[in-house]
Order: sequence, then C-alpha cells, then structure tokens
Amino acid sequence: MENQVNSKSIILNYGLILGVIGSIVHLALWATGILIELNWVNSLVWFIGLIAFVIIGIKKFKEASGGFMSWGQGVKIGIGIALISGVVSVIYTLLFMNVIDPGFQDLAMEAQQQAWLDNGMTEEQIETFTESAKNFQGPGMIAALILGMSAFFGFIISAITSAVMKKTEEDQY
Repeated sequence: MENQVNSKSIILNYGLILGVIGSIVHLALWATGILIELNWVNSLVWFIGLIAFVIIGIKKFKEASGGFMSWGQGVKIGIGIALISGVVSVIYTLLFMNVIDPGFQDLAMEAQQQAWLDNGMTEEQIETFTESAKNFQGPGMIAALILGMSAFFGFIISAITSAVMKKTEEDQY
C-alpha cells in the first residue's frame, strides 16, 4: 500500500460524533423526565449508532485507501471509534452525576428497588442487591464499565465488518 491513509481523523470524527449523539439523547430523555423508565432507549440508540458509525468509519477508511484495507486496519478503526465515543460518554456521565443531576442515581435506585419489590423479591434480597449495586456506582467503576463495553462491542462489530469489507493487494493475485 503506497498511499497509507491516516486513520486518526476518521476515528476522532466518528467517535466524537457518536459520543455527542449519545450524550444528547441521554440529556433529552432526562430533560423530559422519562430517562428512568426508558433508559433502554438510550442504550439502543447508542448500540445502533455504534454499529452505524463503525461501519461508516471503516467504509470511509477503505475508500480513502483506494479500496484496500486489511482486517486489522478495520478493527483498529472500529475499536478507536468505540473508545473515543466511550471517553466522551465517561466525561458526560461524570458531569451528569456530579453537576447536572447529582441525585439521579438515588432516584434510579429507588425505581429499581420498587421494580424488584413488584416482582416479589423480599426486603432482604432487595437490600443485598442494593448493596451490590453500590459497588458499581463509583466514578472509577462507571468509567471502566463504559470503556470496557465500548471496547467489547466495538471489537465485535468491527471484527465482523472488517472481515466482510477487507480487501488487500494480495487478494488481487
């Protein structure tokens, strides 16, 4: 490959756009007061966005590389997009938890406890689950979970996409 394309701009652009879109959707759901009930919508929008932006980013890179791309290059693009989006999500989440609505996690936990109660769990079980959940509410753990999920799903999506879209000069012969 004589014309090596710089993947940094593709990774940064699509990762930042995806992270900002996820933050805006989360903020819109929160502002309308339906975030607790429809948090799955936020996750679904992020996952669909991740699929779309990883595919678009890999396709853009392949086009810029004259139609050639190895599997590893595609995976690098996809994971990069997912991780940049994850970093934006971590920053937004920490801002949300500490500045925008510091009491939101308590409200969400109360809603979860009520759901557990409605599903027939005992008070002891609810207390046990609540204590366990508190271990996952610290900023470090939240950042690790967001980045871990971003990297995991970014790898899966980009590995599949790259396997389908890869084309190297060796494939020509």
